[in-house]
Amino acid sequence: MNNAKINNSNLEKQLGFSFYNPSILRTAFTHRSWLNEHHQIKAVSNERLEFLGDAVLELWSSDRLFNLFPNYPEGQLTNIRSALVRGQSLAAAAKKLKLGTYLRLSRGEEKTGGRENTSLLENTFEALLGAIYSDHGIVFAFRFLDHHLLPKLKELGRQGNIKDAKTLFQEIAQEKMKITPTYQVLNSQGPEHQKLFISGVFLNERLIAKGQGHSKRQAEETAAKKALTIFRKQSKIKIKKNAKN
Repeated sequence: MNNAKINNSNLEKQLGFSFYNPSILRTAFTHRSWLNEHHQIKAVSNERLEFLGDAVLELWSSDRLFNLFPNYPEGQLTNIRSALVRGQSLAAAAKKLKLGTYLRLSRGEEKTGGRENTSLLENTFEALLGAIYSDHGIVFAFRFLDHHLLPKLKELGRQGNIKDAKTLFQEIAQEKMKITPTYQVLNSQGPEHQKLFISGVFLNERLIAKGQGHSKRQAEETAAKKALTIFRKQSKIKIKKNAKN
C-alpha cells in the first residue's frame, strides 16, 4: 500500500461504511514521511486530522464517563480518561481494523516496522476519527467510538481509581518529602516524524530517573515508572533541599 493511491473500497469495506469525501480518507492515512518522498504529489499529512480526532476522542470519553459513572469525582474521571489514551487501547483498535495496512509511509518507515509501530497506529486512529467527524459528523463519530472503544472504557471505569505513574509518583513525593516532581527533556533523536524523546524526572533538581518514548508524555510516564520502582526498593529517596546534580 506504500504508493500514491489507497484502495478506498477495500478500506471502506474494512471500516463498514463509505465516505462522502474520498480525499479526506486518503489524507487520514498519509504520514508526513511519505510526503517527503513524493514532493511531486499535492497532498497533506494526517497531522491536522489527528489533532481534530484527539479533540473528538476527549469529548466522547468525557461524555461517556460522565454518564456511565455518576458517582465518580472529576479527578477519578480524568484518570480513567487518561488511562484510555495512555494505554494501548487506540493501537489495539487500529490493529483490529488493520489500519497499518493502508498507511502511506516512507521507505525508511516501512523498513523499520512503521505499520506495527504503536505510536503511529494511535496517531492514525485519531486521524481516521478526525476524518469520520469531518465527513459524517459528531453522532456518527461517537457511534464509531462506541463500537471500538466503549467496552475498554467501561472496563477501565470498573477498575476504579486509576492513576498513572506520574500522578502516583507526585503523590508519594509530596506526601513523604513535600516536593513536587518536575520533568525535563534531556535529549531527542531521530527524524522529525519519528523522534525519540529522553526525559528525566527531578526532585529538587536531583535527577531520579530517565525514560524514553516517541512523545514527551510517554517519556515522562516511563521516567515516573522507573522512579516509582526506585522508591519502592529503597523505601525513600534521600533528597537534600535545593540539592544540585
